[in-house]
Amino acid sequence: MTAVATPPQKRSLFGPDERKAIKDPLWDNNPIALQILGICSALAVTTRLDKALIMGLGVTFVCSLANVIISTIRTLIPNKIRIIVQLVVVSSVVIIFDQLLQAYMYDLSKQLSVFVGLIITNCIVMGRLEAYAMGNPPWRSFLDGIGNGLGYAWILAVVGAIREIFGSGKLLGMQVIPQGLYDAGYVNNGLMVLAPGAFLLLGIIVWIQRSISGYSEK
Repeated sequence: MTAVATPPQKRSLFGPDERKAIKDPLWDNNPIALQILGICSALAVTTRLDKALIMGLGVTFVCSLANVIISTIRTLIPNKIRIIVQLVVVSSVVIIFDQLLQAYMYDLSKQLSVFVGLIITNCIVMGRLEAYAMGNPPWRSFLDGIGNGLGYAWILAVVGAIREIFGSGKLLGMQVIPQGLYDAGYVNNGLMVLAPGAFLLLGIIVWIQRSISGYSEK
């Protein structure tokens, strides 16, 4: 009897591993709340919601695209220079994002200043390249980059929205706290426009997230 070869099964674009790559960083393994990465930029660029959103978009763009590139060439990278290659790739992608930002959102680009360039050294980006893209195929690495970028972005958005509302009474530049409250004696919270205010908010978010998810340090 001749053995009948079974045709190879087609792998789904959104199988269990792919869904895990994009969903885990949003909550169960959030890069800020669980891994405590990217804290510096979270404190620095969240005085306004629009700045927080753009920074989140930047990290998502850089992390996903750099993941794809490194995953594609991972078998060609000598182990001794892999970090150098990763830095070159990340730097190139950050430059592309920075140029797009200057071309289409120049005012925000000036306000974010050096923090866009500092995406190059963001622990989230470098961590995903080393821990994930170097050992997984491009599509899954792309989803991992998207997931970690969005997990970073939503926390920045929450912190940015709270700081802008209570620090200036506005949201995305629009007045949200009624003038009547100011007439009655309400005063904007000056702590919210300072780094300690962001640090306090971030600590509360981390505590809430870990309490809900049942996370505990091993």
